[in-house]
Amino acid sequence: MGQGNCTSVTEFILLGLADAPELRVFLFLVFLLIYGLTVLGNLGMIVLTQVSSRLHTPMYFFLSHLSFVDFCYSTVILPKMLTSVLNEDKTISLLGCTVQFYLFCTCVVTEVFLLAVMAYDRFVAICNPLLYMVTMSRHFCVGLVFGCYLCGTVCALIHLCLVLPISSYRSNVINHFFCDLPPLLSLACSDVTMNELLLYIVTICNEIITIVIILTSYLFILITILRMRSAQGRRKAFSTCASHFTAIAVFHGTILFMYCRLSSGNSMDTDKVTTVFYTVVIPMLNPLIYSLRNKDVKGALKKVVSSRIFTLRIFS
Repeated sequence: MGQGNCTSVTEFILLGLADAPELRVFLFLVFLLIYGLTVLGNLGMIVLTQVSSRLHTPMYFFLSHLSFVDFCYSTVILPKMLTSVLNEDKTISLLGCTVQFYLFCTCVVTEVFLLAVMAYDRFVAICNPLLYMVTMSRHFCVGLVFGCYLCGTVCALIHLCLVLPISSYRSNVINHFFCDLPPLLSLACSDVTMNELLLYIVTICNEIITIVIILTSYLFILITILRMRSAQGRRKAFSTCASHFTAIAVFHGTILFMYCRLSSGNSMDTDKVTTVFYTVVIPMLNPLIYSLRNKDVKGALKKVVSSRIFTLRIFS
């Protein structure tokens, strides 16, 4: 399909991360390992929070949903990406591209709001520990999580409406490893200025709301930590909050870089590398950062594993 021709398309071609044939096996093995660790870590966290009664608290309720969202949007992207790395056929249907983008957008926006909710949860737990279980009641936590999924669904529908009216494209070759909105808009024949502006406005609004909540929560947490008398308690709290805040900063930083730009003239190759951080790396790291460094999770995991081993010995 020529670059100067405008026509309707029934399928797109995803170029992926690299064209070099000698890198195919290496990239396949790397991303297969990352996806395996992502699935194991996130599904393991979900199962562990369900079977361990000591993890039936608001914090781990939110963590289980974060793990679910991370698993979902990794699964939306990586399996298709892995098949495209090895196969010559890199095509994806128009419907498949639309569904992939919608599910990915829903999960990412949901995670943006979930991270803000989790920051608020830590603020209540550290700054108002005596009122924690009263404030973060079961109904309130369910309502917060429902609100996160609702925001994700609504924002994804808004972004989907930016793509559906586009009837023709200059090319069906997408210089990316999945169907994202900026590369799709860059191929459109029609004027997409309003589409890019709406993408910018919606993303900025989401980022401002969630970043204000996160920064405010961590500011009060920092003040509370500095008032602690125990040096060991301060170090432990600083270590935990620093790792959480680093993950949040990388996630929000890449989103701001990718979507909060009025111009689409930036290098797509740079965008692809940036996108890898929050679509591939962050979902793998979140279980390690939020869960496996926590003594409650490690204690629950040891208890579950030891009980399973004991059960197997009885019945063997």
